Amino acid sequence: MSEQHLPAAFQDLEPWLAWSLATERERSTKRHASTIAEIKAFYEAMLARMDEILPYLEQFSPDDVPPETKRLFYLTLSLAEVAPAAELYGQPSVVDGFDVFRFTPGGE
Repeated sequence: MSEQHLPAAFQDLEPWLAWSLATERERSTKRHASTIAEIKAFYEAMLARMDEILPYLEQFSPDDVPPETKRLFYLTLSLAEVAPAAELYGQPSVVDGFDVFRFTPGGE
């Protein structure tokens, strides 16, 4: 039997697993390395399923999330990461009107 990467109801999103990244830094790096066409394709695929994804994720306690559900959660975080690029700026490297390569984040 093959490994289940995403919950059964969301297996159609498995082509987007490269966007299932645990940290903001990883998600930001992925966004920067992607074309706006790739970002928009991911954005549209995820946005179309959010009415189903959010109620599904709400079922789980943060302390008890199966791995396949955690991957879905990370995809959702990546959607939030790319939304400004897809909706407002039309380019991967600008967020909140600033070129992110000029910004040096603290933490992480």
